[in-house]
Amino acid sequence: MLDRAVRTNGPDGRADAAPSDALRGQICSNSELSFLMEAHDGLSAAIAERAGFKGLWASGLSIASSLGYRDANEASWTQLVDAVERIVDSNTLPVLVDGDSGFGNFNNARLLARKLCQRGAAGVAFQDSCFPKMNSFVGERHPLAEIDEFSGRLRAVKDSVGTDLVLVARTEALIADHSMDEAILRAHAFADAGADAILIHSRKSTADEVLSFASAWQNRLPLVIVPTKYYRTPVSAYHDARISTVIWANHAMRAAIVAMRRICDRIIAREGTASIESHIAPLEDIFELLRYDELARAEAKYLHPGDLRQ
Repeated sequence: MLDRAVRTNGPDGRADAAPSDALRGQICSNSELSFLMEAHDGLSAAIAERAGFKGLWASGLSIASSLGYRDANEASWTQLVDAVERIVDSNTLPVLVDGDSGFGNFNNARLLARKLCQRGAAGVAFQDSCFPKMNSFVGERHPLAEIDEFSGRLRAVKDSVGTDLVLVARTEALIADHSMDEAILRAHAFADAGADAILIHSRKSTADEVLSFASAWQNRLPLVIVPTKYYRTPVSAYHDARISTVIWANHAMRAAIVAMRRICDRIIAREGTASIESHIAPLEDIFELLRYDELARAEAKYLHPGDLRQ
């Protein structure tokens, strides 16, 4: 398989930028706030690109849920890598992958990073949770890895993939009810270990502690946030705090659940589909999103080339 982290020639013959370069240009930009949209499969990725997003978040929660697993490392790292490949192949956007805690120790983490690099990912985020991790919003006890041990994971990943992946270090210190000082301490250690950006996570209903972290952090490295719970906070607050990137981490999957549940309920209640056709996408939308027209042109070019000479 071609290592997609290597620059390749685009359709116009020019060299395309490596995926990591495109993602780094968003996350490490100080000029504007970047937004990454969740994707869990090729279709959700194509929809996000069509909507106008410039980057994607391959969500561990959403990918696990789409496979029927819980977000507790029940899906394997190979299943994650396969899902990321589908996401990468369906669009042209850089993909930041939720790598959980690395699926084990430093060796597991660097192996996962190398495989993600081969499948075309632009970056990976590792969190300082013990393996197996539990979703940040489930339960109260969230044990964290020792700082030195997790820093070793980050160094191993950096030594393994270099600049071919953007490395985001995510601290769950606030999720685990540690102090702000502990969160800052961890972030500085992870920066020293080679992280390109820091993701600070919170499950509070307001952004107060995230904004406090941003103030104390003083923009040493780009700061990434995930406002799943504090969604009422205006985006202007993130601009003012000099936050780099906002991840909308699970919204496509959650929207799909609502839509599928509603349609299934109506079909079983009415024993037919006549009443729901106006509420679902026409087949033509699927054909257009997944570029069936390109297949028709390719068939004309490669399957029946003689027809083109007539």
